[in-house]
Amino acid sequence: MPDVVAIQGEAGSFSHAAALETHGPALRLLPCPTFVELFRVVEQGEATRGIVPIENTLAGSVHENYDLLSAHELHVVAETELRIRHCLIAPPRMTLRHIRRVASHPVALAQCRRFFSTHPEVVAVPAYDTAGSVRDVMAGKGDADAAIASKLAAELYGAEVVAEGLEDHAENYTRFLVIARDPALREEANKTSLMLSLGNTPGTLHRALGVFAARGLNLTKIESRPLPGRPWEYLFYVDVVDSGQGIGAAIEELRAFTSGIRILGTYPAR
Repeated sequence: MPDVVAIQGEAGSFSHAAALETHGPALRLLPCPTFVELFRVVEQGEATRGIVPIENTLAGSVHENYDLLSAHELHVVAETELRIRHCLIAPPRMTLRHIRRVASHPVALAQCRRFFSTHPEVVAVPAYDTAGSVRDVMAGKGDADAAIASKLAAELYGAEVVAEGLEDHAENYTRFLVIARDPALREEANKTSLMLSLGNTPGTLHRALGVFAARGLNLTKIESRPLPGRPWEYLFYVDVVDSGQGIGAAIEELRAFTSGIRILGTYPAR
């Protein structure tokens, strides 16, 4: 049986493209309206995997998903990076000079600011999903005559690509995590995602970072998120790449002075 893979948004979204890259074309897609719903269906077993965007090279971190990783007992089992190439998509035979309102997800719109500044006659219309915007434009729903989404969305909904490469910078990538109820097999796994609660003691963060540095472990990501109910205390999300066997010893040393540590997953680095 193919994996049932949950994504936020509709078929044709960039999350769908990431799911195809990680699971192949035989997957069964389960679109979800929100990330909250995505985490719920994976946690309750309605989906075997979930594809979660976690950071973008232009827009930065997806803070909601860091918070959802903290709130749910799920595991990170894989990751992938997807080149994000935004396309202006419209019904067949419509040209750019006829387009006045363009719908897409707010993050996609934010990655295409240069397009809107050079086309001041075109208004950006926020929507809940990139591919869903294409579907609605083709169905005559909503308040837009075109959408910004992937080329995959244009193919799926019978639309045409009016223009490509709308993103502000060519080096536009999104990193996605694959989440599941069970942890990944450790074979060839060399990247670990952790959450650390360090309290509010002076120098604790410096000491924690020193634990990794002393063992030659490469920190590829560190993100702080506020701890609900504990003002001015933070939870630190850390990605560590281990080329040897140092991560286990580092975690044991961290346990001695952190107020909480959770291993989200160990998996092959992309």
